Amino acid sequence: MKYGKSSEAQISNGNMQYQRRRDFPIDSNKYCYTLGTKERRRYLVRATFQYGSLENEDAYPKFDLYLDTTKWSTVVVLEAARVYVKEMIIRAPSSSIDVCICCATTGSPFISSLELRPLNLSMYATDFEDDFFLEVAARVNFGALSKDVIRYPDDPYDRIWDSDLAKRQNYLVGVAPGTVRINTSKHVDTRTREYPPVKVMQTAVVGTKGMLSYRLNLEDFPANARAFAYFAEIQDLGGNETRKFKLQQPYSPDYSNAVVNIAENANGSYTLYEPSYMNVSLDFILSFSFVKTRDSTLGPLINAIEISKYLKIEQKTDSKDVTVLNALRSLSAESASANEQGDPCVPAHWEWVNCTSTTPPRITKIALSGKNLKGEIPPEINSLEQLTELWLDGNFLTGSFPAISNLLNLKIVHLENNKLNGPLPKYLGSLPELQELYIQNNFFSGKVPSELLAGKVIFK
Repeated sequence: MKYGKSSEAQISNGNMQYQRRRDFPIDSNKYCYTLGTKERRRYLVRATFQYGSLENEDAYPKFDLYLDTTKWSTVVVLEAARVYVKEMIIRAPSSSIDVCICCATTGSPFISSLELRPLNLSMYATDFEDDFFLEVAARVNFGALSKDVIRYPDDPYDRIWDSDLAKRQNYLVGVAPGTVRINTSKHVDTRTREYPPVKVMQTAVVGTKGMLSYRLNLEDFPANARAFAYFAEIQDLGGNETRKFKLQQPYSPDYSNAVVNIAENANGSYTLYEPSYMNVSLDFILSFSFVKTRDSTLGPLINAIEISKYLKIEQKTDSKDVTVLNALRSLSAESASANEQGDPCVPAHWEWVNCTSTTPPRITKIALSGKNLKGEIPPEINSLEQLTELWLDGNFLTGSFPAISNLLNLKIVHLENNKLNGPLPKYLGSLPELQELYIQNNFFSGKVPSELLAGKVIFK
């Protein structure tokens, strides 16, 4: 990354990943990392932010994070020492993705680490992945042995499983009386679709008074969510002991009437049972509870949960328009500027283009005056149907007058001071919106279409 500057975090938690951060300028540009992907493969994308500065800042950073043209999250730093983790599960829409930082409202935007982890083939598949990413809101390991997270190598996919012992505001409060932590050293078979780590499934909490309950805040909610509950019976039950329970909160007729009997559902103890909820509507404050059935001798048990928000994928700039912009960029020997990263229009447009606010965005203005462009104007320019202004003056462009017969919204054309040649096309006089046409200091020949001389168009 050639933009921004690398700086050392003064507060470090000993993790190599967070010892340095990259600070970006405070401006209206976006700064993007492009990550190569295999189209239609599922990935975990994770960005982390640890500010780690001891200076008395007027205001801690607050800025936006984008994946391609989809707003992923607003990063709000409230504590310098805390590591803020943003995770997304995606099915890659193309052969690369852009993770972009932009639009700071306070402080300087920055990033500590960016990771791309391939997932196993069917993990986290949803019915809606053509139109939605999954933004991870919670991944909790219950009965954890310490406050430490569990990740690689315990989790081969390097998911971060938060300990239920971690102390954070509004995180796992409202715990039911009689909640007891249990663990086992025996192996737990976790071969289901999501493959949670064995170490996570070897711990659990049990509601010895017949109930388990928790409350936690879900960032960026209310929303529709994909939720997983992970259960494994890790206590050896006696012949007359049973563990049966139901989901009491949030109440949902589809799920709350189902009785969970882990050993039966999983076909044995020390084996994972993984019910999931494809599409459930959840509030910002999630209260959930499990309660034992009347005929159960033991209270409910849970090993882990995972909750992700459905995040609508926003369309990128029209691909025909992007083709034209890339062809124009190839005419310049100068390297791309900071403003030429990611999508041309969203979340911030490149310096030399203007865009519509429609879906998908379209290009309305190209401003490449005096940019040392060499070669012929690409014929694809005729597909920019929303273009109103074309500024290509003061370059070294050669060849004939560009084909612009389809550009019915075009108002202003500046092609002066180039090396263009040949006749002027007759249709120029009939472009309905044309107001200005500057073509002086080229090598054009032949007749000027009479309509251009009728005084309706400023023509030079």
